[in-house]
Amino acid sequence: MHVRRTATVLVTAALVFAACGDDDDDDATSDTAAADDGDEAAADGDGDGDGDGDGDGCTVGVSWNNYQEERWAKWDEPALQAAIEAGGGTYISNDAKSSVETQASNLENLISQGANVIVALAQDGVAIKPAVAAAIEQGVPVIAYDRLIEDEQALYITFDNVRVGEMEAEAVLEVVSEGNFVIIKGNAADANADFLREGYTNVGIPPVGENSDTITIVGETYTDNWDPAIAQTSMEQFLTANNNEVDAVLSENDGMAGGVIAALEAQGLAGQIPVSGQDGDQAALNRVALGTQTVSVWKDARELGTAAGSAAIELCSNPEASAVSGTAPFTTPGGIDITSILLEPIPIKQDNLDIVIDAGWISQADACAGVEAGAVAACG
Repeated sequence: MHVRRTATVLVTAALVFAACGDDDDDDATSDTAAADDGDEAAADGDGDGDGDGDGDGCTVGVSWNNYQEERWAKWDEPALQAAIEAGGGTYISNDAKSSVETQASNLENLISQGANVIVALAQDGVAIKPAVAAAIEQGVPVIAYDRLIEDEQALYITFDNVRVGEMEAEAVLEVVSEGNFVIIKGNAADANADFLREGYTNVGIPPVGENSDTITIVGETYTDNWDPAIAQTSMEQFLTANNNEVDAVLSENDGMAGGVIAALEAQGLAGQIPVSGQDGDQAALNRVALGTQTVSVWKDARELGTAAGSAAIELCSNPEASAVSGTAPFTTPGGIDITSILLEPIPIKQDNLDIVIDAGWISQADACAGVEAGAVAACG
């Protein structure tokens, strides 16, 4: 797979705070979570804005694939909604609850409620394409949020997921550079799973189905819906099949890393085998501090939400994706040229845990719970 990554934004803690302010968004309550079914949308903004934006009269509809996942409510939605309302727009949303069929109807439902722009977090990037094409045909531009939708007219906004994969593998290879490796990939229907795997290969992990002189892949699998419980079962099976002779695990996200580490703990191996992850989940950052997880590549969802909200307001004025500020071309795995905004992630390990603490992403108490005094610099 060949991907051109030409739009990269460096994330720093200072930039995060300049864009997002303080962390009071933790207390935000979404009408999405209160909706009884995925077809009911929540309208939280009044559309009046603060008079400084150019999105007066702009309604942005957000289709969440599964709002029950902690990240969307805690980080992404508050930043996205704030950016929309700061631009003078109105935020509405609905929740597909992990249903491909529901999400397809949800996009049309948002349009029927007056959405001028749609932000879609795809449950399945292929299955959603007809609904996206239908929206665009009706003159409603679409932002593919965090997950790829291969439509040449959609705007793709995410973190550089190939780079995330590189960072995960680099951190693990710093600890163990040879031996038996297990790879726990995400959902096969999510292009991010393959972007991450591409990143692994870029920095020295053998390609799928191959081994090298120093690294043997003794287990590799996709994980339906990025489910931690399925990841744990897969890891248990790989350990059994290899008599526990596993030297490193590349897990593509933090939730699955939690399942992997649970399997390792049952065999007395947690903390002895490096494990990767991404997202900066609070439990994962605590595992990094404790030494059971090697790295969590942090993708500050506040920055992603802000970028998408601001882009949506711009699309209300001009539906051409390439006219949005900060965009650049991106070639998809299917060879389609689309417009993208790719943000830069940060790998968090024990030696730079202070970055997420200082940024207000996690408290020192939560990050350092159970950590022996003096064992980790950021924990005091």
